[in-house]
Amino acid sequence: MPELELLTNAEMAHADQLAAASGIATIALMENAGRAVADAAEAMTRTRGAVAVLCGPGNNGGDGFVAARLLKQRGYVVRVHLLGHRTQLKGDAAEMAERWDGTIEPLGLGQANFTGEQLIIDALLGAGLSRAPEGNTAAVIEDANASGVPILSVDVPSGLDGTTGLAAGPVIRATRTITFFRCKPGHVLQPGRRLCGDVFVADIGIPKCVLNEVGVKTFGNLPELWRGALPALQSTHHKYHRGHAVAISGPVANTGAVRLAARAALRIGAGLVTIATPPDALIINATHVTAIMLQGFKGPLDLAEIFGDARKNAVLIGPGRGVGAQTQTEAAALLATGASVVLDADALTSFAGQLDLLAELVRAKPTRPVVLTPHDGEFARLFPGVGGSKLERARTAASQSGAVVVLKGSDTVIASPDGRAAINANAPPTLATAGSGDVLAGFVLGLLAQHVPPFEAACAAVWMHGAAASAFGPGLIAEDLSELLPDVLRKLG
Repeated sequence: MPELELLTNAEMAHADQLAAASGIATIALMENAGRAVADAAEAMTRTRGAVAVLCGPGNNGGDGFVAARLLKQRGYVVRVHLLGHRTQLKGDAAEMAERWDGTIEPLGLGQANFTGEQLIIDALLGAGLSRAPEGNTAAVIEDANASGVPILSVDVPSGLDGTTGLAAGPVIRATRTITFFRCKPGHVLQPGRRLCGDVFVADIGIPKCVLNEVGVKTFGNLPELWRGALPALQSTHHKYHRGHAVAISGPVANTGAVRLAARAALRIGAGLVTIATPPDALIINATHVTAIMLQGFKGPLDLAEIFGDARKNAVLIGPGRGVGAQTQTEAAALLATGASVVLDADALTSFAGQLDLLAELVRAKPTRPVVLTPHDGEFARLFPGVGGSKLERARTAASQSGAVVVLKGSDTVIASPDGRAAINANAPPTLATAGSGDVLAGFVLGLLAQHVPPFEAACAAVWMHGAAASAFGPGLIAEDLSELLPDVLRKLG
């Protein structure tokens, strides 16, 4: 995904309007889009054989007519199929249909036959469909998918919502998708990302300056978003300049998770890391750590006392801590300190059904960063009834809680209470392994300890987590992630 900004359907329509208002003819934009489609189609075919272009009645279909005309001029055998009647075409799309000098075959039930085609160009529906495809449209989508012919989708695969990445009914399974100016959230959210295949962004002449007026708040989670917020090492700094992170251990039988997190915090640059450990777990934790320090505690009062030292400026609670009133009380005590707080795993579930209490605790000190890192199960327990796309759910949760929310998965969404959100796309499937979430929480902790703002800290941690996993490849276990981080940091510069 080459561009940072992600535009919803409404924002893309606004960008088109702004481009037109600046004097760029909309028909020129359509001609440029169709040319980009034709170029992409040519790159997908080995010879100049037969191509089927499926056009719908909107501007998406207009792009298809342009591509059909250009491909025919380049020597392809092109068959254009129109969904609906030609009289339904309006504006630029109608003009582009007039410029097509071949036949237009109607697309009705049972009329889609793709035998002998090298490629299908899907220009049926746009990104913002109002309802699931049905009737003729659904039948054509199913026929295209069943044909086994490679499919190039224009903007988004027909049937997919470009904003949510969701499909309410039949949807094209594209080999590649070409979109224009900027990607949409639906290109990177699942299942949209999988349905789009390879995604390419074409420059069709919309000036970048329109983004300022659109007011984009959704981004691809790329280093350009957060690199400037990362700490710069200076020769005059000592370890306390890099922050002192604290991770709260579980009882004796549940200590591995906190050690994974603590090592991750140290690797990502925290100057000091302490594991706060209950007495029964002190020996086992001491057996497994070297550079990481240990400090005993027996309850919430002891935890609060640990943070009497203001140099301890970031804390993580949840991994292996246990679910229940005790963990909730401890989390509340930590939220009352001046430290940045990461709530993960058991700490999140300990507030199940009590979101109002958690939000009150978070908002009691609005200047203190708080990051929540739920997977889908923990999210459902903490934010029951919050629906919509993954992007919408994460944004709602951030607004309701007052915290930065990291809704984990193959398409992790990071959302801030101020409305900003980022969608991550670099996580390989090998991250589905025990303990990887604990490492991620530790990465966030270590960056917060170094005074990285919470949204940027969460975004950077998620991206580095994926980059480290990708660098390792098959056979990854959670312990590998922190050891691969130095190379990721080196490449980031």
